[in-house]
Amino acid sequence: MTEYENAPGDSTRSVHAGRPEARPHEPALPGPVFAAHFHLPGDVSGPYTYGRDENPTWTRLEEAISALESPDADAETLVFSSGMGAISSVLLSQVRTGDTVVLPSDCYQATRSLRGRLEEYGVEVRLAPTAGDAQAEMLHGAKLLWIETPSNPGLDVCDIRRLADAAHAAGALVAVDNTLATPLGQRPLDLGADFSVASGTKALSGHGDLLLGYVTTRRPELAAQVRLWRKTVGAIPGPMEAWLAHRSLSTLALRVDRQAANALALTAALLERPEVTDVRHPGHPEDSAHAVAAAQMARFGSVVSFTLPDKAHAERFLSALLLTTEATSFGSVTSTAERRARWGGDAVPEGFVRFSVGVEDAADIVRDVLHALDAAK
Repeated sequence: MTEYENAPGDSTRSVHAGRPEARPHEPALPGPVFAAHFHLPGDVSGPYTYGRDENPTWTRLEEAISALESPDADAETLVFSSGMGAISSVLLSQVRTGDTVVLPSDCYQATRSLRGRLEEYGVEVRLAPTAGDAQAEMLHGAKLLWIETPSNPGLDVCDIRRLADAAHAAGALVAVDNTLATPLGQRPLDLGADFSVASGTKALSGHGDLLLGYVTTRRPELAAQVRLWRKTVGAIPGPMEAWLAHRSLSTLALRVDRQAANALALTAALLERPEVTDVRHPGHPEDSAHAVAAAQMARFGSVVSFTLPDKAHAERFLSALLLTTEATSFGSVTSTAERRARWGGDAVPEGFVRFSVGVEDAADIVRDVLHALDAAK
């Protein structure tokens, strides 16, 4: 990409990140490389030796994500077969028997499900909620602090800089799950984190058609440890998934900007409904997390959460939606919603709904939701 006096904007960076320089008669983004092995004469040397170690399609995507997560400093990104592949790689590559990990008590339930495995390995796991930076009280003697902000599904927010400074003072590493915010909404490495981790399944790729995860760090020794873990357990993405994710980055800024605006419109409409309680979106000025979120986030994500009176009411609401799909993911171009308590792993009421706005017209999303709320009565 041509050098400019001023740094490129988020949309420009998203379009060009990780793409090769333009060459006559070659594609702007080369297609996926399908290879289990590469020609390898003589002694082993890189960059590509075996399909479980590296792949040129991964490399382009990894360079692109690094350019978004850390545009002003060198960083390394490792892509994985799923978000949980990325999450477990950080936790399990960094801690040993006798270490202590601090997790959010309200984070993604699959992340919390690692607690049992960690404890089986002799690792102490401490839990504290996201809101109010409560994890700061749990850091004595810890090896790693795991932060998820905004939290999924409750959408609480914590001060990454404050917690990272406190963790480092206690001798702990810091990992931030950046899935909901995306690197265009929040840059954890700029705020002091050692790792930025995310599920690329969600808003990063944004079309609900692939599974992917990634880990980004500015510390080469940490990247090497995570890379070895990926190679050892084989949690690698397919080249087609990596290529699709890279292609989708071109519209990332367009998608997240549209979704942020749509989320605010939906939040405002929900706040007018008497049967809807505990409406949450960190971008709304009345949200309890807004002040902290606004200080560290450029965009506030696609997810809105709210609670209906009970399970039956929520089920009637979801079945009456016409435009919105009932599904468990978020961040897609299509609006999705679900009654989160159906999974049994989150401390939420039976009528709690996690709603992910898509890029449809805001008026159509709001109309669909209001229609479904009226029908659910």
